[in-house]
Amino acid sequence: MTEPTETSVIIVGAGPVGLGLACELGQRGVDCILIEKRDGAINVPKQSMVSARNMEFCRRWGVAKKVRTAVWPEHHARDFVYLENMRGQELLRFKVPSYAQRDPRDFTPEAACPCPQIYFDPILGEHARALPSVTLAYNTRLDTFQQDAGGVTAQLADMTSGQARTLRAHYLVGCDGPSGLVRDALGIGIEGIGAIAHSINLFFRSAALAASHDKGWARFYRVIDETGCWAELIPIDGKELWRLTVFDKPLSAADPDFLLRKLAGGPFDYEMLSVSPWERRDYVARSYRRDRVFIAGDAAHECSPTGGIGMHTGLEEAVNLGWKLAAMTEGWGGPALLASYEIERRPIAARNVGLATRSFNAIAAIPGWHAGTMDWKADPAWLSVPEHIKLHYGYDGSPICVPDGTPPFEPEPARYLPSTRPGTRAPHFWLDDERSTLDLFGDGFVLLRLDAKPPDATRLTDAAKTRGVPWREIALPNPELAALYETPLVLVRPDGHVAWRGNDCPADAGSLVDRIRGAETQAMAQPDRSREASAPRAHLL
Repeated sequence: MTEPTETSVIIVGAGPVGLGLACELGQRGVDCILIEKRDGAINVPKQSMVSARNMEFCRRWGVAKKVRTAVWPEHHARDFVYLENMRGQELLRFKVPSYAQRDPRDFTPEAACPCPQIYFDPILGEHARALPSVTLAYNTRLDTFQQDAGGVTAQLADMTSGQARTLRAHYLVGCDGPSGLVRDALGIGIEGIGAIAHSINLFFRSAALAASHDKGWARFYRVIDETGCWAELIPIDGKELWRLTVFDKPLSAADPDFLLRKLAGGPFDYEMLSVSPWERRDYVARSYRRDRVFIAGDAAHECSPTGGIGMHTGLEEAVNLGWKLAAMTEGWGGPALLASYEIERRPIAARNVGLATRSFNAIAAIPGWHAGTMDWKADPAWLSVPEHIKLHYGYDGSPICVPDGTPPFEPEPARYLPSTRPGTRAPHFWLDDERSTLDLFGDGFVLLRLDAKPPDATRLTDAAKTRGVPWREIALPNPELAALYETPLVLVRPDGHVAWRGNDCPADAGSLVDRIRGAETQAMAQPDRSREASAPRAHLL
């Protein structure tokens, strides 16, 4: 088979973010080639949870059920348990119902789901491979790339044969991680705190561990000794695979077998599968783009995995960028569209990295517990990042969203408050045919006409069709939905975020359509750095 020499998008790195971007582009029929220097085998579960928002993306890709049922039993509880050790005293428990017990009136059709990376990546890879416009090229290394006004030329090497080849594309996206080539070649620096801890992951197999204690199944077992909370245990498959993460030195430098005995409260039978020291970091790239080359995922930011917010942020970036690249290759997107990627996503990444660091620091600050002590108490605030906060943000200042004068959200609300304020994720609502409103979004812009007698929106629809914008107009007369969505006309982008809302169709419909497709250059703005962190962030080289 002859290797292709041209494509629309080159994706570098086949982790979950690169695979997610391939799925997003492939769903739209955009031809792309994903290159990965490894063979695609995933042997260590670095990531263990798929957030509710990421599960919503899996739903749009048609793989949510596979992810949900891949490994974790749906009837297992998802509690957070704080304890002396697995055989010792239980100190505190935050109860989280099993997936099967979750309230169907929740703010999302898909709850957060345990699906570690060793299962999650293959599901995304299988789906991407089945899309006709997607090519997965494993054992292929990116050596160099150059860009010009018309595209990007990449020099690749086959890791098996050593043969070199050239690939030409309109765009290139680096999803190749913190030590990847793309960000470094672009000369993009990073800023943030840097290393916040030196941790170690112990991945092991033990059918005996679950039977050796009386704590039952949970998603996290956080272990506390006289010095404080020193580690957390995560069941990987709900049966016999486990990952112990020791938070920091000096314990993270201790003998791995000693650490497992300390966790269990004594000896038990196990097979050590991997021992992986790693650096827990806090950084955000200073820029997300140089002309036709972009970065996403861990190439753009790295954070503590506390709260499961790293992959969550990266897949949000993949979906945000995916529809914009599709618009440009299809010819209906304007110059502000690609600029909006950094403007929208970089402040969210900075917020999320800060949340993860605060959450880790809260766990690390849990006081020590001594046997027989009765006054031990952990502050539940920021022991993990709540799911509703991961969903609660808006693209304020975006050049492709039309503000309506309503005030921005509180950054960390006590509960999820659904809203159609422009820039926010359009709320979930169960329709009469058992679909979610979220199932309406994904293949283009959707203009929702709500309530029994919504205003006519023909001007908007005609303006979109004239400009070649993929567009659907959907009438939904349900009064509850109309109340939830707040205005009778709500325009939702392909990524499920609100672009505009109003009580009447605007007189200059063409100008509005040009704004939301990025064709009004006067709408372009500079990245808003004001919301990136609650404290000054150090600069890293």
